[in-house]
Amino acid sequence: MHNLPTSKIASTFVLLLLFSFAAFAQVDVARRTTAITYPLDEQVMVNFRGTTRFPRMKGEAKVKRTSRNGTEIELSVSKMPRPFELGRGYATYVLWAVSPDGQVANLGEIKRRGFWEFDSKISVTTPLQNFALIITAEPHFLVARPSQEIMLENLNPYTISGRRIETTPSVQYFGNSSDFFRDTRTPEIAEIDYSKTPSTILQAKQALALAKFAGADRDAAEDLREAESLLTNAEESWKAGRKEEDVDITARKAISVAVKAEGSSLVRRQAREQRNEQARNDAEVRKIEDRLAEALAEIEDLKRQLADETRARELAQRDVANFSGQARDLRNENGRLREDLGKVRVEADSATARLTAIQQASRDAEEQRQRDARLEAMRANEASLIASLRRFGTVAKTERGIVLTLAETYWSAPRASSFAPVANARLTSLGELLVSNPDYRVQIESHTDATGDPAELSTLTDSRSKAIAERLSQLGVADSRIEPRGLGATLPVAPNTTNASKARNRRVQMILVPSI
Repeated sequence: MHNLPTSKIASTFVLLLLFSFAAFAQVDVARRTTAITYPLDEQVMVNFRGTTRFPRMKGEAKVKRTSRNGTEIELSVSKMPRPFELGRGYATYVLWAVSPDGQVANLGEIKRRGFWEFDSKISVTTPLQNFALIITAEPHFLVARPSQEIMLENLNPYTISGRRIETTPSVQYFGNSSDFFRDTRTPEIAEIDYSKTPSTILQAKQALALAKFAGADRDAAEDLREAESLLTNAEESWKAGRKEEDVDITARKAISVAVKAEGSSLVRRQAREQRNEQARNDAEVRKIEDRLAEALAEIEDLKRQLADETRARELAQRDVANFSGQARDLRNENGRLREDLGKVRVEADSATARLTAIQQASRDAEEQRQRDARLEAMRANEASLIASLRRFGTVAKTERGIVLTLAETYWSAPRASSFAPVANARLTSLGELLVSNPDYRVQIESHTDATGDPAELSTLTDSRSKAIAERLSQLGVADSRIEPRGLGATLPVAPNTTNASKARNRRVQMILVPSI
């Protein structure tokens, strides 16, 4: 147990390290290291350099390829920080061999020794002969691929004998950023005391978190429960002060089972996705088959329509032989079937258009007949209408139509646009007469003599013609039939030299024009 001052100092130092690492963290950058071809039975010395995250880190390795044991590696690392200082997603370090063709091998975990920085050694073998070595920070020791948190990478090799060693400077990877915990949905290790918790328990927690993130709750629930049970046993053993070896063994079993759960969930999820994809493909195939059946049915329907149109065309054109040959060709070739059917439909449309034209001509003829009948009726009734109009003024028949000239007595004064009392009854009778003769348009033209300002005279005649138009509209004559116009003194019928002539020029004429 640490006393209080020491704990505070340690916590403060860890926070400073974490802030420093966050400040110097890099984005993903493509990195290149050297792949070494190790000769048989020759001891090769390889130095390592730290990446920009931890440039003080160092390492060296003795590598020897033998015909019996493969390539033996003895690696010594110094100045390595505790993994969790890189971020809450990391709990250990792993040594990797990367071949130029992309093959990656997890060579083993570099276990920590010491509290702040530690030196460590690892002895492993690999069947590879040409490879680069890198060290990465990882969530647990059983990861299948290296993270992008690259800590060390090998440099060019040398031998005691001075023998030249073949290298391949083409091993590429992305480094210096974590790829495990970029996704905000990915869980991290719970908030615990990292400095006191054994590394394998931290790794087991991460392995479980990654398994759950991969969907083990659903797809590998039994393995996940077993891993959780093993982790619980390991934590209880550690808290009970049992042997470190026992705690380590149980925690590593938890990691192994969690990795198995993660792999199983990924496999089962992939299988489920494949099944879903197959189901979607099957559904799409069924849709295509349905569309094909619909297309075939449409083709059969087109064939039947073609046969009907062909028979009609044969009767019309008496060209049985020609259409029989076309029918045989169309049955064998779907494209020709559609083309010839289109021609027949064009002809049918043309016939329909001709029939429509005939029908329209017939309607036009009927309308013309009705107009002629109405005109005839109007001519027959014209004398009676003229006789009826004479009650309201002077009536004349001109080329413009029936012209009714209203007397000056309709107005209250020579320069007024208001009606005299006697005009109301007359206008009422006149309106009823016009309503009973709806086939006439009524042009109302108001005139006056030339005495006075032309603008005022124009206003006067406008007001008079509109006053009569409004009265007729109120009596039931449609507005569309009425055309009021004020013409001022522009069209006199007598010289404006005497009072009698001026009286003749002060007139309102209603011209009844047939609207048919």
